[in-house]
Amino acid sequence: MVKKTGAQIVLQSMQIEGVKAVFGYPGGAVIHLYDELPNYKIKHYLVRHEQAAVHAADGYARATGEVGVALVTSGPGATNTVTGLATAYMDSIPLVVFTGQVPTALIGNDAFQEADIVGITRPCTKHNYLVKDVKDLPRIIKEAFHIARSGRPGPVLVDLPKDVLVGSTNFEYPETVNLRGYNPTYEGHPGQLRKAVRAILKSKRPIFYVGGGAVLANAAEQLTELAVRMQIPVTTTLMGLGAFPENNELSLGMLGMHGTYRANMAVTESDVLVAIGARFDDRVTGRIDEFAPGAKIIHIDIDPTSISKNVKVDIPIVGDVKDVLTKMLVIVNEMNEEVSEFARAHGDWLAKIAKWKDMHRLDYIQEEVIKPQFVVEKICQLTRDLNPIISTEVGQNQMWAAQFYEFTQPRTWLTSGGLGTMGYGFPAALGAQVAFPDRLVIDIAGDGSIQMNIQELATVVQYQLPVKVIILNNGYLGMVRQWQELFFRKHYSATDMSVAPNFVKLAEAYGAVGLRATKPKEVEPTLKKAFEINRPVFVEFVVAREENVYPMVPAGEPISKMLLV
Repeated sequence: MVKKTGAQIVLQSMQIEGVKAVFGYPGGAVIHLYDELPNYKIKHYLVRHEQAAVHAADGYARATGEVGVALVTSGPGATNTVTGLATAYMDSIPLVVFTGQVPTALIGNDAFQEADIVGITRPCTKHNYLVKDVKDLPRIIKEAFHIARSGRPGPVLVDLPKDVLVGSTNFEYPETVNLRGYNPTYEGHPGQLRKAVRAILKSKRPIFYVGGGAVLANAAEQLTELAVRMQIPVTTTLMGLGAFPENNELSLGMLGMHGTYRANMAVTESDVLVAIGARFDDRVTGRIDEFAPGAKIIHIDIDPTSISKNVKVDIPIVGDVKDVLTKMLVIVNEMNEEVSEFARAHGDWLAKIAKWKDMHRLDYIQEEVIKPQFVVEKICQLTRDLNPIISTEVGQNQMWAAQFYEFTQPRTWLTSGGLGTMGYGFPAALGAQVAFPDRLVIDIAGDGSIQMNIQELATVVQYQLPVKVIILNNGYLGMVRQWQELFFRKHYSATDMSVAPNFVKLAEAYGAVGLRATKPKEVEPTLKKAFEINRPVFVEFVVAREENVYPMVPAGEPISKMLLV
């Protein structure tokens, strides 16, 4: 048996877990880890802020389906990871974040750069550890990766005291994990599956309501096959975009606060609503007592605590979404004649939805000033055949991207859904570009959000990561300004962002490429130029200052009551 230091054990364990990339920022508490790092086949990416390290690991995880890894030092290095951890926790993204800690003998003594990061992050991690003995390191790391990727995925934090990294022990990596009380249910109950299929076959106005869990479970193929086989319309949440191809005639687009008219109306009038890997978030449901009021609700989710948490469910199915849909397909194929008759029988329902689509399409009027929707549409037209990865910041830019980019593949959409984290998109795009160096990766940003983590320009330049950042510059914190316009008598308090950097010069100062467009006719050639450059590019589009995102469901209203203009 080989004796290794704690630092060597951490890195060797990462290598065994298949970690290829780590996003981090060094410091005294983890200096021994960084000293050993060049001896291992793990590529380290030096970010310029620890928050960006976690967002980059998050983007890497969403794009690949693998566990993302970040490494930071103690104290402020560790506390800077909290926003990234909370972002991943809300969206169920598998991460392992290693933080440095002061020596165990100094814990609790207010030592230099000490923070109780385990206590701080307990509410926003799936689990966390303070390692007290070097002998426990292999087991804890094995458990951390297992917990992060299994069941409902999520972030796990491992806090590493300096003396644990310096100490040594015989190294043997465990082959299995045995965690008492943690045994996620992957297989849906056969009786519940048949009950669900029978309920669907009795319906006249069925809808599939699909969330991010379908993407995380890699269930897009099964979802599409089932929806097409049964001719059931599909609406997705913000997190579910890409789980079902939006160019399919059964796609209703996104539902909820800024969802399509047809999606919100179809859910409201449905008689069976099948929730697939979704959690009935308040931005989706609007006023709870008027959400799908006449529908029998079937809920498929791997997390039993999500079922009937926000909305009462009639037929719960606990299990992995891919496994459940695969088995539902078997049942559907066994009932071939009955299913075929059902698929033909609700043509009136599909026709009604088509009328809703014609009544209120996602639309805008392109005038002399660039409309942000026009920019997103052009991005979609120019990249449709390139299968790009699209990340976003948070706010109006995020909603326009969700509405006007047509997603047809899973894991091509990276956005902060649950927490709504400004500054997420750029480092997430960085992480995705690390995972897929030859693919086009685009961050659609606002002029407010991009400044939250703009320092990562240095990172993408250093590692020659050709991320394309599209800045929709309206000189406002746009979504807050929109609320102020609609609900606060146009009292634009603290939302004017007209004092901003010259983004072109800023990009150039970091060694990237900067481009700018101010007229509609400049949009397409500017985008083409940006996409042809194999370097990091910032593209600033000066857009209409007071353009709003519509449809919009006012807070406290049912999703059927939308502001349409």
